[in-house]
Order: sequence, then structure tokens, then C-alpha cells
Amino acid sequence: MKKYELILESKKVIYGITLYQIRSLIKIDKPGINPGDVGGWVEKESNLSMSGNAWVSGNARVYGNARVYDDAQVYDDARVYGDAWVDGNARVYGNAQVYDDAWVADNAQMYGNAQVYDDAWVYGDAQVSGDAWVYGNARVSGDARVSGDARVSGDARVSGNTQVYDSAQVYGKALVSGNAQLYGSAQVYGNARVHGDARVYGNAQAEFSFQCLSVCGLRFSFTATSSDKSIQIGCTKKELKKFTKEDKGKLPRTLVGPYTELAKALQKIQKVEERLRK
Repeated sequence: MKKYELILESKKVIYGITLYQIRSLIKIDKPGINPGDVGGWVEKESNLSMSGNAWVSGNARVYGNARVYDDAQVYDDARVYGDAWVDGNARVYGNAQVYDDAWVADNAQMYGNAQVYDDAWVYGDAQVSGDAWVYGNARVSGDARVSGDARVSGDARVSGNTQVYDSAQVYGKALVSGNAQLYGSAQVYGNARVHGDARVYGNAQAEFSFQCLSVCGLRFSFTATSSDKSIQIGCTKKELKKFTKEDKGKLPRTLVGPYTELAKALQKIQKVEERLRK
């Protein structure tokens, strides 16, 4: 039995494509749809699965070769088109758009004026909102949040509990994970790795890795911020430079290896400082 039907007499044309409003033929528990309830707009039946709890409602539009299936919901003024897929328990609403070959899946949410396009994926429990864009071959997953005017593109990967917001950008082959936060006009790109509790903000530009390492029972991380030309130590209040200076001659033989790691981290910090002075 069909889940819904196209209302042939209720149609509209956008960009030369005729869309038809849908009407439920059965009870759909998850979105609370009863037989006879009118939904959103699709171009053809292949746009919305006849199985599962997937539904399109409000003024939402799904067209082209786009597909909404499983228990996914598309509503408000959202649009899904091109060859995009929305599945799992994903939610696309507000004025959000998913198009080209983009994929939104699992428990992901897209809302506001957010856009996901090209071959980008948003999945897991990730959320993209505000005026944020995710595009290229970018992946946003886990519990990551991308919002404001943020951009994630190229082959970038944003995961974990990461937050990317304001006008921050992540692109190239950059990886951002853990509890990292990128905001302001910060840019992370190239082969940069930002993780742990790192904070990148202001007008900072990162092509390098932000490390969080454990030495002698203490954790150290550093974040470059060009807004105030400073280095912030994020994992502990004890500054890395101060630690190395005070303890350099006190380390037992068993800690020579860890100290070497610490020294390497210090060299990276010095390189960052040199960049910030320019």
C-alpha cells in the first residue's frame, strides 16, 4: 500500500520543474501524520520513500533526483534537490538546503539558512545551522556543530564535539576533532590537525598541528591566536615554556624521552610565535 499520493490538482512550478503537494494515505506515527493530512512538495514519487516514517511537510520541497527516506524529516521551507540524499533520522528544516550530491544522515540536523552541497556529508549527531556552509568533499560528523557564517570545505573533516562558528573556516585537508573550538575569523587549512581542547580564534591562520600531549603526568596544548599575538596553553594553567625552564635539569633518565617530546612541542610553539610576529 502506498504511504502517500501526489495531489495532481495542487501543483506549482519552480525553475521550470512542476512540484506536487503530497497527501498521506496512512497513519505515520513518528511525525504524527494521519490519513488525509497534506504535506509538502515533491516532483515525483521517487523523491520520498513509500516506506518508513520519512515525510516532507510545510512548504518544504524535494525534487530532481533527490531522495528522502528511512525516518528522515524535511519541513518548513527547506529544500532538497539535485542528487542529494537525506536519510536515517536526519532533520532538514528552516530555510536549509541540501543539494548536488550531498548526504545528510543518521541523527544529523540542518536548519536556519545552512547549506550542504557538492559531495559533502553531514552525519552522526552533527548539526549545521545559521548561515553555515559545508561543501566540497567535507565531512562533519559526531556531535560537531557548525554555525554562524562558518565554512567547512575541501577535504576537511570536523568531528567529535568540535564547534566551528562565527566566520571561521576549515578547508584543505585539515582535521578538527575532540573539544576544539574555532571562531572569530580563524582559518584552519592545509594538513593542519586541531584537536583536544584547542581554541583557534581571532584572525588566526593555522597550517600546522595543535598538539595536546602528556608529559610527567601533566597535559599540554597550545593555540596560536594572532589577534593578540600570543600563545595560549589550553590543557593546563602551567605554561610550557616555564615548565621546561624550571625542570630542565631535574628530569630523571626515565623522563628523557618525554622531555624530548616536550622540547619538540616547544620548537613548534616557537615557530608559531615567529609567524605571529610577522
